[in-house]
Amino acid sequence: MNNRPQRHTDKQLLVKGLKRLALALPLLVLTTYAFTFTFLNKETIPIYYLLPLAILGMAATIYLLFNGIKLILKSLFN
Repeated sequence: MNNRPQRHTDKQLLVKGLKRLALALPLLVLTTYAFTFTFLNKETIPIYYLLPLAILGMAATIYLLFNGIKLILKSLFN
């Protein structure tokens, strides 16, 4: 028969990846709204404060999404 050891899912790593994805979902919605809001109100002051925050939030969202997916795949196949 097959003598390879059976691998199991690392549940702690899976939960960590799911938490990151759960954190990224509302951040995705909020940063998209903030980014749109800054360009709808070009004449007012919030564009100078909100645009850099929206860009940083989007970068954090992309990082959390990729990192969460990477952790989930690592827990399943490693």
